[in-house]
Amino acid sequence: MIKYDLREYKKLTNKQYQIEKYRLQVELLKLQEDVIKHKRRIVILFEGRDSAGKTGTIQLFSRYLIPSSMNYINLGVPSKSESKNWFKRYERKWPKKDADGKITFFDRSWYNRALIEPTLGYCSQRQYKNFLNKVNSWEKKQINKGIELTKFYLSIDRKTQQNRLKTRKNSPIKYWKFSESDAKIISKYDVFTLYKEQMFEKTSTTISPWIVINANNKKIAQITAMHYILNKIDYENKIVLEPIKLNDDISNYTYNFEGEVFSNLTYSQYNILSKYLG
Repeated sequence: MIKYDLREYKKLTNKQYQIEKYRLQVELLKLQEDVIKHKRRIVILFEGRDSAGKTGTIQLFSRYLIPSSMNYINLGVPSKSESKNWFKRYERKWPKKDADGKITFFDRSWYNRALIEPTLGYCSQRQYKNFLNKVNSWEKKQINKGIELTKFYLSIDRKTQQNRLKTRKNSPIKYWKFSESDAKIISKYDVFTLYKEQMFEKTSTTISPWIVINANNKKIAQITAMHYILNKIDYENKIVLEPIKLNDDISNYTYNFEGEVFSNLTYSQYNILSKYLG
């Protein structure tokens, strides 16, 4: 397991975020061009608790990528057949060998069986243990076939999750995102933690480690994940981007929440808003 933390981003104004995001998106497009040219098969998965920011991070990654050369995968409730043939369900979604190169993003993944399913009782303990016994060899097999796999875990604390789910539930434009699963998971924080720790222990391997990112601040988590991918993966015309230097004395922070813009904030004010509103 790798805890990837860019300490340079403890403070990040909206303007700085926009500048850094643009720099990284330019490099991501260069990476994708290399993937297309050399028919590479890159798979990037995002796991984490409900409201950790998985979907938003993938949206930021993919915003300017060529749509025909990327896939976004977010599978719903499995059928009985899919539940029994768990790995096949996801293997069908891998980029195909000898096809055009693609980047595939998984918004949750086969690791549902290590996290949300056992937490909420959606799978049996036998299915759960069978998954843990087989997943490492299955991933190794895919990597040996040419899949370039990165596994991100976006980590948030209890208070952050509670605040984000409350905001989601009460939002006039995001209420529909509050699911039955969200309602159940609020009281299962410690149970989920137990399964998460077991997942890290059993499935973080040398060739396929978990990359853990602190996601209590969504914007910093997004930038951090992008930096990791661009530093890890080689591609033509690569420019290694160092984190931008931030001025600790800057006090003109701006926070945007559902169209409402809060300007001229101190960092302390900005930090409180981002912590409690998401």
